[in-house]
Amino acid sequence: MENREYEGGRPFYGDAVGVLMLDMGAPLIPGNVGNAMSYNFPVRYKVLKGVPSDWWCDEIGPDESRCQIFIEAARELEAEGCKAITSGCGFFAIYQQRVAAAVNIPVFLSPLLMVPMVSRMLGGSGRVGILTAGGNHLKGDFLKTVGIDESIKYAIGGLDYTEEFYNVHVTCTKKTINPAKMEAELVDTAKKLISEYPDIKCFVFECSDIPPYAHAVTRETGIPVFDFIGLAHMVARAINPVIYPEFMG
Repeated sequence: MENREYEGGRPFYGDAVGVLMLDMGAPLIPGNVGNAMSYNFPVRYKVLKGVPSDWWCDEIGPDESRCQIFIEAARELEAEGCKAITSGCGFFAIYQQRVAAAVNIPVFLSPLLMVPMVSRMLGGSGRVGILTAGGNHLKGDFLKTVGIDESIKYAIGGLDYTEEFYNVHVTCTKKTINPAKMEAELVDTAKKLISEYPDIKCFVFECSDIPPYAHAVTRETGIPVFDFIGLAHMVARAINPVIYPEFMG
């Protein structure tokens, strides 16, 4: 045991990453950002009251009132001891700069933050395929605020016209989930995007609901997938770096 003093002041400890969730009731299976079994570290959830699953495409959209709800919730997670903050919707990329400026811990609201990085991994020779819950809406400031501009080669594949995914996770009109159907829709969307853009070399999943199917997309296409869960584990490791043995072997 390390010989040092530890400061108290909170009623509980150990939540590495705080997760800001939409106010919805869809079934969230392991691999989903909203299922705590998706992580090998502790997370703490906070629901954004009054922000529905389709907030990014409803009549209100990403207005200032919703941004303030987000900022207040992020500050609460920081006060409760979280060391970093993520979210349950990749479209929250539009609030990335505002929320990050409002707290004093790392904030990574969307996997879209990884698109510029992944593009640079490809050295300009390949395209990044973005699979998203809303292909008709992922444009403009949703992209610009996280550094996705005309210098980056990307293509967007939307799940807008799916049945299982859209009814379960966007409209929430279906209260049960069939993972096999969801997987088939994801793989089909990925393959269609590849057929249109054969130079896709990596996928980035915008949506927090689709990481459970990343393995299937890679299995069926051979293309690597970057998603919410992988990003969260990277940040968690930065918060609590591995202690390596001194023995060299």
